[in-house]
Amino acid sequence: MKKVAFICVHNSCRSQIAEALCKKMAGDVFESYSAGTETKPQINQDAVRLMKQLHGIDMEKTQNSKLLSEIPPVDIVITMGCNVQCPMLPCAYREDWGLDDPTGKSDDEFVKTIRLIEKRIRDMKTAWRYSSV
Repeated sequence: MKKVAFICVHNSCRSQIAEALCKKMAGDVFESYSAGTETKPQINQDAVRLMKQLHGIDMEKTQNSKLLSEIPPVDIVITMGCNVQCPMLPCAYREDWGLDDPTGKSDDEFVKTIRLIEKRIRDMKTAWRYSSV
């Protein structure tokens, strides 16, 4: 099983959503983690609320904000689009999803981001299901 890490600056919103959705939607293909170069005391509360509504996932019960040094070595690194230089994390494959941070924006913007992450995870699952990388 491939280990994938979703990386963001604070590990409080997009990367947490991606970790939760990947566990739910692609747990048969990936072992999922998220981390950041910094942490926040809690996961973004709008993200928590909307993930409960849309997917029945309580991220506060299953996840917490983590630093890069707190996750195991991974095969795949997905950066969320931090608009900063992300540190090098050793991996076999790296990709940037370039997602805008919905923090402080409307629920519609959060839902749009969640839907984009859902689509990318479906695509990633299809692409990596039988990969030997």
